[in-house]
Amino acid sequence: MGGQADRRTILATSILLLTGLVALYSASAPFSMRHYGSDMSMLLRQGIAALVGLGVLGVLAAVDYRRLAALNDLFLMGSLGLTLMTVLPLGIGDGRWLVLGPVSFQPTELLKLSLVLYLAASLSRKGERVRSFADGVLPYVIVLGVVTFVVVGQPDLGMVLVFAAVTLAMLFFAGARVAHLAGVVAAGAPLVFLAICFAPYRMARLLSFLDPYAHRATSGYQTIQSLIAVGSGGLLGRGLGASRAKLFYLPQSHNDFIASILAEELGFLGMILLLGLLGFLVWRAFRIAERAPDRLGHLLALGIGFTIGFQTLINLGVVVGLLPVTGLTLPFLSNGGSSLIVTLAMVGVLLSISKAEVVR
Repeated sequence: MGGQADRRTILATSILLLTGLVALYSASAPFSMRHYGSDMSMLLRQGIAALVGLGVLGVLAAVDYRRLAALNDLFLMGSLGLTLMTVLPLGIGDGRWLVLGPVSFQPTELLKLSLVLYLAASLSRKGERVRSFADGVLPYVIVLGVVTFVVVGQPDLGMVLVFAAVTLAMLFFAGARVAHLAGVVAAGAPLVFLAICFAPYRMARLLSFLDPYAHRATSGYQTIQSLIAVGSGGLLGRGLGASRAKLFYLPQSHNDFIASILAEELGFLGMILLLGLLGFLVWRAFRIAERAPDRLGHLLALGIGFTIGFQTLINLGVVVGLLPVTGLTLPFLSNGGSSLIVTLAMVGVLLSISKAEVVR
């Protein structure tokens, strides 16, 4: 690969990364001061993750994506094994995280990238056989079932929905029949409902989504406070750093609900610019897919672009009350070193593909 990496992807990523660090400091300063004794504590952790992520981005951008794809099975099994370690009573798992001394990592984030890599590599070899249900769709549904079995044990139903959406989307991109995919969705929907019914906290989230004000003191509180924050931002916002919701009115304001704080501080116009930037990055991924020199690069870029875009839409849907609370982060912006590192790794793969793209 002797071409240049896509400069517009690099520019969008750089702006999003810097914006994310500023936004995190603004949203996390009160929480960080109360719990860690310094308003910079969480920012420093995220800054370290950003440096690690940039290093990973640089390595993956330099490596031929086809060599990376050749190890797809190893990546998938390894990340699935790490995820399983958070469920087993080994003393190193803490919910969704692996904890090794002062370092913690969320292996489902790595599993997300590994699944995209596996699907792209496998589907690129599948060819027209993907139009057959037994040979083309069913094997990937089985893989998704294994991944779901492990991840639900954490439990993390939100990430399971991301994995399911990514799997179905990439099957569609590869040419699978829509009728087959619709059948998979129809068969899976009752299972999702059962997973909600058998977990009281999930049922509480669903009920509060349907009527948050009926649960204003319990499971609906977070959604109501998010809506108040978003609405109080108006057109231009209160100003950077001037959010009131982050003063312990809105739980997880620096994590899942950081968009609420940004909407309050930057207003409608500021959020439009920010979301436009995220949309631009997704569009660049699709453009890189269009110009990829082979089917592998095409599917891999599409999968990465879809993953970032889908997770963004889910997070924003939760923030404005259109979806139940899922616990999914907003790419580049939410607190979470694992999420940031893996998102930057995805960009690194995109850049690797862009270096091999052909002009059409």
